Amino acid sequence: MAAADAADTAQAGSTGIIDFIENVSNVIWAGTWEGATIIPVPPMVVILLGAGLYIMFGLRFYPILQLGSAFAGLFKGRKGSGSGEISPFAALSTALSGQVGTGNLAGVATAIALGGPGAIFWMWITALIGMALAFAEGSLAIRYRETTSDGTLRGGPMSYIMMGLGPRWGWLAVIFCLATLFSALITGNGIQANSVADSMNELFGISEKMAGVIVAIAVFIVIIGGIKSIGRVAESVIPFMAFAYIIMAVIALALNAAAIPGTFALIFESAFTGSAASGGFIGASMIVAIRAGVERGLFSNEAGQGSTPIAHAVAQTDDPASQGRMAMLGTFIDTVIVCTMTALVILTVQGQFALTDAAGSVGYVERVWTSDLGPESEAGFASTSAAFAAVFPTEIIGVPLGTLVASVVLILFVFTTLLTWSYYGERAITFIYDRIPGTNRGGEKVLHMIWRVIWCIAIYYGAFAPLDTIWRLGGISNALMALPNLLALLLLSGVVFKLAKGIKDAGRTHTADTPEEPEEY
Repeated sequence: MAAADAADTAQAGSTGIIDFIENVSNVIWAGTWEGATIIPVPPMVVILLGAGLYIMFGLRFYPILQLGSAFAGLFKGRKGSGSGEISPFAALSTALSGQVGTGNLAGVATAIALGGPGAIFWMWITALIGMALAFAEGSLAIRYRETTSDGTLRGGPMSYIMMGLGPRWGWLAVIFCLATLFSALITGNGIQANSVADSMNELFGISEKMAGVIVAIAVFIVIIGGIKSIGRVAESVIPFMAFAYIIMAVIALALNAAAIPGTFALIFESAFTGSAASGGFIGASMIVAIRAGVERGLFSNEAGQGSTPIAHAVAQTDDPASQGRMAMLGTFIDTVIVCTMTALVILTVQGQFALTDAAGSVGYVERVWTSDLGPESEAGFASTSAAFAAVFPTEIIGVPLGTLVASVVLILFVFTTLLTWSYYGERAITFIYDRIPGTNRGGEKVLHMIWRVIWCIAIYYGAFAPLDTIWRLGGISNALMALPNLLALLLLSGVVFKLAKGIKDAGRTHTADTPEEPEEY
């Protein structure tokens, strides 16, 4: 009896923690606490879109007007033409490997479950506005990057804060790095490790713990070589897998072409009117659709979050605007192309999907998002997988072809996400380490090795950890990381506008002579 009471108390405590975390996330993203509105507008949505619109107007819609030029630069960017560690294309692939992951295949389904089909419209808006933020991040990452005593170039928000705003803003860089460590372990590790372990368990029957061991070892083999090794793998895997996934989605949509116009009509109508409950779908108001679209959009494309400029900073180029265009292209590819493919497949593909009514009777509906896989508690990769399985039902090793291909794509996307976010966390912990008097480059290298081991241990435990709390912490960690970065982008917006005009040395460079790394401050 005592044991049962203790278990009930522990379960109640766990539920209370999850509820508190969810309330904090809701305050940040929706302005609500326990369902009641306490802030009239969704704070993070307003901040993110407001900052993006300000920079977009300041750039005079440069990201949209230069989108064609950015795509043309993909072919030129395969070889570096300046100082740096990896080619501009490899830097884009590395950034994309951090962006394209669980959010593209599972997060889209969750966004639809939370906010209805209209959430996809707001994901698009977030991406288009986010392109301005991505350009600002990518260009500043090249304009303000630092050099270690052995000649290694690196950068990111911590660097453009210190060198662009000056040492008195060091506190902002520290806050950003602490938030980056938090976000890396939550969204860059825990969520990704759990997703890949689930997929391996479903496909191969491997236990989640064993999957965690396999993935951790594979990740360690790559990250032990640092950013150059990560860049080589990302450059090889990401373009191929993204192309394969898009082709599969296009075929699925072609086979359901007659329903596509209705899908677009549903997305646009739901974006402004909300949607009534239908089947398993949670009825959504316009504000909920906006929140779901913007939050999941940020989780997927990371525009304004401050993660991707860490990858772009190591590109072999001395042209800030050129790498800025690469950065904004990453946001476009991630959300407007890959996420859209996922959303259209989920909303368009017809099949027979189970739906349980209030009485417990099981019937069937034509769309996966209105089935038992529609509610938030079930939505995720299972929805995406079921939609593809309906189009490609032929079984291979006992698994529908659609599910098999989607699962392999997810595993590889998530694997590369784990690689890239390990480097983001490494940069953050290195910056904090370098604030300690007496530190040196040798100490940094020891720290990097320790961090890489910790990262792989976290992958193992994340593979079988309960996801409820981790998913809810994801929205909080992303916001905490984005806020200091967005402030820096706004303060440096004047520099960004000049960089877009081709003034490569725009803005003042703050330096200081210190014995610690890096050379500049």
